[in-house]
Amino acid sequence: MKILSLVLVATLLVTSCRKEESVLIEGPQNETLKANSAVANLMQRTAMKDGSDDNIVDGANCFSVDFPFTVVVNGMEITVTSEEDLDTVEDIFDEFDDDDDTLEISFPVTIILSDFSEVTINSVEEFEDFADECEGENEFDDDIECIDIKYPITASIFNANNELIDTITISSDQELYQFLDNLEDDDIVNVDFPVTLILSDGTEVSVSNLDQLEDVIDDAEDDCDEDDDYDYNDDDCDNCSTEQLTDFLTNCDGWMVDDIRRNGMDLEDQYEGYTFTFDTDGTITVDTGSESISGTWESSGAGNNIIVTISIPDLTDFNGDWMLHEVEQEEGEVIVELELENDDELEFLSNCNP
Repeated sequence: MKILSLVLVATLLVTSCRKEESVLIEGPQNETLKANSAVANLMQRTAMKDGSDDNIVDGANCFSVDFPFTVVVNGMEITVTSEEDLDTVEDIFDEFDDDDDTLEISFPVTIILSDFSEVTINSVEEFEDFADECEGENEFDDDIECIDIKYPITASIFNANNELIDTITISSDQELYQFLDNLEDDDIVNVDFPVTLILSDGTEVSVSNLDQLEDVIDDAEDDCDEDDDYDYNDDDCDNCSTEQLTDFLTNCDGWMVDDIRRNGMDLEDQYEGYTFTFDTDGTITVDTGSESISGTWESSGAGNNIIVTISIPDLTDFNGDWMLHEVEQEEGEVIVELELENDDELEFLSNCNP
């Protein structure tokens, strides 16, 4: 039963049973949340189901495939039960650079639309029909992904006589979306403040009224990359920093070339046995086994926009302003992956535990 249906029943009960001496509890009128108001619409768009998290599987921003489901990735059957399993799909895709990656979904599956409604899909044709209804890559859509509401939040509900008839606690995006979706023009709802909002960089902002709530969401709406594209490789460094990169590069010795591709040519075999040492003063020393070669390095930026500039005059294959793609740390091994805009790639590997 919907929340507002319960509220309506409660209203009837309170109205019929109320004694003359009942105390009126009036909420502050400037905090009344109105249906279809600007702040209500912003809150609902913030609470919408984001469908871009599993684009590696469905290539659709307006819905997600409900866990669990099964896919066949490059011939391997994977049961996807969580977002961590989506990383496994990506790892299989990334294992080889020169293969044709394939993914097949095993039907039936359930998809969750942006309004949290669910649809059972029985075939690839049905699936593609729904995907075609979504906006394309990086096109404008209604959901706001650059800010989140910290739950729980509480709202007080009044009847037409300003008598408090219910207090509800909202604990998730789905509950908030459905509550706002069922809000009627004559409903009297007061949000209990303060309410905490979480910005895309993790900063928490506490607001004390609806005007502030509207302003903060409105200001943050376009403050981040919503990652509404189908490039699953472009967000692997969400939490990377230049400090972290420096720690890895300078605290590990014996960096080797795990992969280097320039202008479509694989060159790693040319640098077998070369070891690279990155120093905190911005210098690089390359030991070729027969001589020592010097160069420089520096990094700037943050997250998925860290640039690593390498200059080794005697080894021009390594020179350039490389984008840090990913830092992979496993037991006894670290891999730093770099890319250029023309899709050239460079990977350094070190057998260390930083």
